[in-house]
Amino acid sequence: MSRVRPVPGGRAVEVEPERVEGWIARFAERHGAVQTRIDDHVRITAADGATATFKTRGGTSVEEVIENLTTPRRIGLVLVRLGGHSVGVANGGKVEVSATDRKQVHGRIRAGGWSQQRFARRREGQARVALQAAADDVFRVLVPRLAQLDSVVLGGDWQALDVLRNDRRLRDVFSKAEERVLDVPEPRRAILDEAAERARCVEIVIQDTRATGPGADRMDTGEGA
Repeated sequence: MSRVRPVPGGRAVEVEPERVEGWIARFAERHGAVQTRIDDHVRITAADGATATFKTRGGTSVEEVIENLTTPRRIGLVLVRLGGHSVGVANGGKVEVSATDRKQVHGRIRAGGWSQQRFARRREGQARVALQAAADDVFRVLVPRLAQLDSVVLGGDWQALDVLRNDRRLRDVFSKAEERVLDVPEPRRAILDEAAERARCVEIVIQDTRATGPGADRMDTGEGA
């Protein structure tokens, strides 16, 4: 699972909350003196024109913002790909309760005619069963605990998540969902544990026209701090 993803005009990196202050300092070292503006986001502009932006959880100064970011939160997790799902509640990056399941969904075939149509109907049926099982587990695990959740973090396949989003029982779950969607492989319990740690992270969007290629991405993740 990548902690760096492309976004329009730049890239986004995931940074642990307790490392954000150091990350900002290293950003200034690389790009020059910075100016900072805080509203619902922290917006940092460096002397060379590079910018870094991330969402706050309250605070009017960088110190207050970081204090709020490092406060432990209880987060709902919904990881879904066609044929598999893992759902849980994490507190401070540790999963407290979860449900993981996998249903068989056959891949596509290229053969034409009646056989292909029959196979397609079978596959659609399998997909429907798998997504219904995912929706049922989200309802069972998260809905009774919604009042305790600070937010919900999604992961997996957008189309599968959209099917769950249209389930009326889960309307309040998705109303708490953050904008980001984690890129995850087939959901398993180990993947859920890793997603719980990633859900703690602050996603920082970097726009720097001078920095290109994987080396630049690695540099701005703050690795090695």
